Amino acid sequence: MIASLLIANRGEIARRIIRTARTLGIRTIAVHSDVDADMPFVREADAAVCIGTAAAADSYLRQDRLLDAARATGAEAIHPGYGFLSENAEFAEAVVAAGLVWVGAPPAAIRAMGLKDAAKARMIAAGVPVTPGYLGEDQSPQRLQAEADAIGYPVLIKAVAGGGGKGMRQVDAPADFAEALASCQREAAASFGDDRVLIEKYILSPRHIEVQVFGDTHGQVVHLFERDCSLQRRHQKVIEEAPAPGMDPATRAAVCDAAVRAAKAVDYVGAGTIEFIADASEGLRADRIWFMEMNTRLQVEHPVTEAITGQDLVEWQLRVASGEPLPKTQDELAIHGWAMEARLYAENPSTGFLPSTGPLERLRFPEGVRVDSGVEEGGAVTPFYDPMIAKLIVHGATRAQAAQRLSAAAAGTQVWPVRTNAAFLARAAAHPDFVAGRVDTGFIARHADTLIPETEPSAAVVAAAAEALLPVLGTTPWTALRGFRANAAPVMQVAVEVAGQPYVAEPASLPGAEVAGGVLFADGEAWPFGARRADRLGGASEGDGALLAPMPGRVIAVVVAQGQRVSRGERLLVLEAMKMEQALLAPFDGVVAELKVVEGAQVTEGMLLARISAGDE
Repeated sequence: MIASLLIANRGEIARRIIRTARTLGIRTIAVHSDVDADMPFVREADAAVCIGTAAAADSYLRQDRLLDAARATGAEAIHPGYGFLSENAEFAEAVVAAGLVWVGAPPAAIRAMGLKDAAKARMIAAGVPVTPGYLGEDQSPQRLQAEADAIGYPVLIKAVAGGGGKGMRQVDAPADFAEALASCQREAAASFGDDRVLIEKYILSPRHIEVQVFGDTHGQVVHLFERDCSLQRRHQKVIEEAPAPGMDPATRAAVCDAAVRAAKAVDYVGAGTIEFIADASEGLRADRIWFMEMNTRLQVEHPVTEAITGQDLVEWQLRVASGEPLPKTQDELAIHGWAMEARLYAENPSTGFLPSTGPLERLRFPEGVRVDSGVEEGGAVTPFYDPMIAKLIVHGATRAQAAQRLSAAAAGTQVWPVRTNAAFLARAAAHPDFVAGRVDTGFIARHADTLIPETEPSAAVVAAAAEALLPVLGTTPWTALRGFRANAAPVMQVAVEVAGQPYVAEPASLPGAEVAGGVLFADGEAWPFGARRADRLGGASEGDGALLAPMPGRVIAVVVAQGQRVSRGERLLVLEAMKMEQALLAPFDGVVAELKVVEGAQVTEGMLLARISAGDE
């Protein structure tokens, strides 16, 4: 068994690896950027080395510094986690060349499956069904447009070197293709250093099915069944589950066997995931499930597979990397119950899921839930890395039980002052269509109106806030009696502010709600409240054409010039933060009266970026 392990990653996955390594008696070494020095994964490792500044390109992506840290600390092996360098064949080769053990896929397999076009060609040769599309070398806009027209819309443009939902654009009509292609290529070049794309037929009722595979150095490959990752937003997974709803034994056998063939075709070793796209318009059928890509690493959603199989996949990785055979044979693996995982993000669904950063003054989770998190209460969410706060993982005997437990887990999560998608997750897991298994990748878009929480507090929240004030305010002058008929029961009313807005309400309890530090937590949401101020002014004035930064980030494009006339809805600027682009549009027809930023500028939330005048300034 490996004796010492350097973890070339951070946050949640670093803590996850440390946890298993400790049970196996393996010494762990963390590497970190300067802004991560106080993170839990750094404290929990047996040793830690600072390898650079906040920018990933100057720390977690610096292969030379990672190898230097391994040598300096006497590490025997390197585990890359997921993201960063986990699927970088060059780094894998450098680790092996340095005489270290690479806890990951063989470099040849990473290369074979790293480019989507080459991977599909290899899968075709191995007899694995693939999605119809264009994989050619001619990358001219004219050829790509022609191929898309021939395939038939809608189509999906995908970066050849893409992953993690980056470098993907859905195109519904020929007129939209050129702009979507340019945007996809720009993002692909920035994220992967490769702007090549492929074109696929977009499946109208798509399900995202993936199979966990594992290989060892003794020529054995097994699968640990499938996961369904169909609940997505902007191609990013939100809720994952195992097994897949509606998967019958025959279809499961066909898909899992295809996944094993795919892994064997590249002599795979270690943890990997074969991803399939399914046309679920007529349910899950083996002849309508096609290979999409392979992730040559451990997946974010691996805990649901662990929950239904009872296996520790990180332990499997470490044992395989140590030269041991797979811990279980295919016949020894079975599905037990149902598991679901939700990704808790630092984002505000009510503002279009814009990122939220800041201190975590409160971070609490309900009991009885597996929580894999990279942060703790008292820490902070910074703008430098992925905005995922935690993964909430539940297990039940049935799918309905798992869904109920997941909804309750999200509803019972308390985070402040950072905004999160907890209430959104709670609603999604409780939605009747989700509970019934009627899920595809369009689920969130179809049900957005009922999934995205309201920006105003409900009457029940206001009443609960009013009740929480009673011990502080007493009965006067903040409360009054109403009801003047004979024998009428007096009703107390409280003047209260919730989320900065004034209300008058009858105090009432709200089941499941909890108050801490002037914040009411209920159903996954957080509402600051207090006594209503006497000088409170009602109503906010309408915007006057000022465009304020909706999130901290970097200006990656300035499309207009000062003095230019613009039309309502016209794109003016593009911001980027936490792997996300946000376009700012003209609020009405007018002239760019002020332009306060240039391309490349760093901005803070609320900063004035531009102002549009309705006149001819």
